Amino acid sequence: MKILPNLSTGKCPKCEKGDVFSSKGNIFLLQAPKMYDKCSSCGYTYEREPGYFLGAFYVSYGMTVFELLVTYILLQSFVSNVWSIIALMFMILVLLSFFNFRVARLMWINLFHK
Repeated sequence: MKILPNLSTGKCPKCEKGDVFSSKGNIFLLQAPKMYDKCSSCGYTYEREPGYFLGAFYVSYGMTVFELLVTYILLQSFVSNVWSIIALMFMILVLLSFFNFRVARLMWINLFHK
């Protein structure tokens, strides 16, 4: 089982051939990423039970906190105005939201695949 390559390519955790997402989404067009229900190659069901991806919200939250912390530390040395830092952090938050959504779900699927 190759977790890191599956995260970067978005492949099925079972057969490592089928795609998990049908579209990556586009933040500028406000189109969220869309998942397939099952793997097109092996038929593996991605949502194992109702509410399965609730844990992925916690993964996404942790990623967001880490990204904003790193952004704050970097911006603190270059920008002196607090409101500018907050505005830039908000922009980073919005721009990375769909990326975090995809990666958190892929991590969740790969962590609990048997």
